[in-house]
Amino acid sequence: MRQSLLGILLITLVTISCKREQNPFEISKHHVGLLTDSTQVKDLEAIFPNDSIVTNTDSDAFLGANYDYEIFDKSGNKLLILTPKSAMDSTSVIQSVQIMDPRFKTNANITTESTFKDISNAYKISKINNMINSVLISVNDLNASFSIDKKELPANLRFDMDMKIEETHIPDNAKIKYFFINWNN
Repeated sequence: MRQSLLGILLITLVTISCKREQNPFEISKHHVGLLTDSTQVKDLEAIFPNDSIVTNTDSDAFLGANYDYEIFDKSGNKLLILTPKSAMDSTSVIQSVQIMDPRFKTNANITTESTFKDISNAYKISKINNMINSVLISVNDLNASFSIDKKELPANLRFDMDMKIEETHIPDNAKIKYFFINWNN
């Protein structure tokens, strides 16, 4: 009797100690910190109780633009910009999360302070889009897009919008301008 009670107690302790608490700065395919791909706008206050949530109302919801939610920590540092799938709907899920703070990182240690080489070493690049002022690098394994300013590219690649930019064209030390996680629910 005593051994079975001791065994149950030991199993309970191991189970409790193995339970891992979510890292509030971890990024994966389905979550950014405590946000998940099913988080609704109405849940933001509970997820960020100690942070400030600012609604960007410069958009016109009636024209189809979304309201963004900016999350600031106690020190006033911008952490994230959240875009809901539907404007002015508290039950709408978050569609995209723009990462602003370097404390947020992927399992491969990619942050806003990473370089193109860091991204290409950690993930398979799915697509590269040539934009007006930047190059957008998509990583499907993470549901992420990374923006690199064209100023980071060689001069001959900065102005031709029709040029197909390849991985080999982007310098290893090109810095990330910003990146975001997309959840197309």
